[in-house]
Amino acid sequence: MGEYFHSVTLDEEKCRGCTNCIKRCPVEAIRVRKSKARIINERCIDCGECIRACPHHAKKAISDPLDTINRFRYRIAVPAPTLYGQFKTSHSRNDILNALKAVGFDDVFEVAFAAEIVSEATKELIKSGEYPKPIISSACPAVVKLIQLRFPNLIDNILRLESPMEVAAGLARERAVRTLGLKPEDIGVFFISPCAAKVTSVKAPYEKEKSFVDAVISIRDVYLKILSGLGRQKELEPLDIAGFEGIRWAGSGGESLALGTDSFLAVDGIHNVINILEEVENDRLEDVEFLEALACTGGCLGGPLAVENVYVAKNRLKRRIDEARNSDAENRRSIVESIIRDGRKFVWTCTVQHKPVMKLDEDLAKAMQKLGQLEKINEELPGLDCGACGAPSCRALAEDIVRGMANETDCIFKLREKVRQLAFEMMELEGKMPPVLDKSAGGE
Repeated sequence: MGEYFHSVTLDEEKCRGCTNCIKRCPVEAIRVRKSKARIINERCIDCGECIRACPHHAKKAISDPLDTINRFRYRIAVPAPTLYGQFKTSHSRNDILNALKAVGFDDVFEVAFAAEIVSEATKELIKSGEYPKPIISSACPAVVKLIQLRFPNLIDNILRLESPMEVAAGLARERAVRTLGLKPEDIGVFFISPCAAKVTSVKAPYEKEKSFVDAVISIRDVYLKILSGLGRQKELEPLDIAGFEGIRWAGSGGESLALGTDSFLAVDGIHNVINILEEVENDRLEDVEFLEALACTGGCLGGPLAVENVYVAKNRLKRRIDEARNSDAENRRSIVESIIRDGRKFVWTCTVQHKPVMKLDEDLAKAMQKLGQLEKINEELPGLDCGACGAPSCRALAEDIVRGMANETDCIFKLREKVRQLAFEMMELEGKMPPVLDKSAGGE
């Protein structure tokens, strides 16, 4: 697998060192040092919480520029179903897809259709009984990364199926090769994304050696171009092949509802996800076969690269779901089932490994010694978790001190104690000083 890449980055010029981000980061991946935030690469899961929390817009998500498509002879857009919630419902889904194609693409393949395929494959895996319960959805890369870092005992519960994005990209490329006789390397596949974590997962995938997607373009970067093109196409191609179950994946609970079972739990918002994963880890989640966990509030509709307010987008998507219920469901289902029957396997080819970022030292004896130091330092800190030191909690500061990344006096309370102690010592020294000889008062 390639070198790890982060979509979420920091613009130091805009950063004011306000510490808002360190309190919101779910994995304690941010510190403020010398009045500037710092992102710890090994901890970051690209969930985008810091982007939402920063009042100065110093955190941003890097995606590929639109002109990246010019590197390829034939260009295919694979839009996330979130795209449909960004535009008024006076424009049909097919209007949006044709306007997207007019931006500079030769073809469009809906990720929502691939979501239906993944749903069918998931049903088969649930029936097989080869996974421990609950099976945890792997559709959100930020959640998969979170499990790698904080919940290694749940790695075996992760559904080892490719995401709808990967399935759509693979099928779209195969279709272009088969119908047009193109070479695979002449085809560029571009995911139109609301999600920063998807950018990271394409640059350095955890489930395979190389992603089927060549680049990720944010919805924000194509929104205005699509908007200006709506209603201008004289002839529309039938590009909207997905049904309501695939479109519904854009919101929280959509993936679970497609499985046709009531034994599921859908949770959105990364802090809520952490709470539920703790319940799973402690065996307190009963009678749940499938867990759908999404880092963004509202699901992918709330992604940091989306344009529209999540609640407005949710309302629009509901109308599009209702419209899609009347589409040619039988024909679409037969296509999905034929793809599954063809024996195409959408399983991961790589294994997700635990990333022990909490390890204090490679040597176990030294790690235990440092852990003891950490606990002692933490006991001596005030326990207020105020964040004034630039760390999200007193324990995080204690860990930073042990790692040599901070000093005890970074805590303002400890610094105040140190200043008081120094002042007291100076007063004691002053009292012990010999009297000053006044030459003007004495004789020669």
